[in-house]
Amino acid sequence: MSRPPRAKRPRTPRSPEAKQRQREILQIASDTFAARGYNNASLAEIAEQAGLTQAGVLHYFRSKALLLTSVLELRDQTDIEQLGPTRPEGLEFLRHLVDTALRNAEREGIVRLYTVLSAESVTDSHPAQDYFRDRYTGLRSFVADALRQACDLPEDRTEESDAAANAIIAVMDGLQVQWLLDPEAVNMAASTDLVVTSLLAALAPRKFGSGTHP
Repeated sequence: MSRPPRAKRPRTPRSPEAKQRQREILQIASDTFAARGYNNASLAEIAEQAGLTQAGVLHYFRSKALLLTSVLELRDQTDIEQLGPTRPEGLEFLRHLVDTALRNAEREGIVRLYTVLSAESVTDSHPAQDYFRDRYTGLRSFVADALRQACDLPEDRTEESDAAANAIIAVMDGLQVQWLLDPEAVNMAASTDLVVTSLLAALAPRKFGSGTHP
């Protein structure tokens, strides 16, 4: 499975008006990719909604692939701003995951964008494939480290914490799909909390066993 070359950076607008127009294009592209996926969305429809020609959109973002990566970077920037200046660790980071699930229930557009593009990225030569591969690698590491810290696990139990991290990420992503299809039937935060609590109790029963709550 070949990887596409990494795109260049978008052009940096010089005037406030150009910066505002670039932000508008990003928002339109985000909504369009979330609704139709990258492969089915066209530059022509994004340009039409923005009141530009395709050449006008490409003036800001050089290529459709670069527009996509810019949309994903904007999504990440939103998460970073909500996380604060430093990343929490251990049990605090695990609680942050539950809080993230709670916030996601109030931002359908971002959840839909992530869900659609992450699934689509497994196809050959998708421009977001490297992004999602790197994102999952980093997230697995963060969650596994948090579990080891919270449970005081020794090094010989790394495989268990890695497996638990994969389970937490899989549950959170799967919940998003179910919630998008039937939001009234799915409480993402409650389900995430239940899984995290159960895995903590399984990994460290003396610390997080029956009758305790992290």
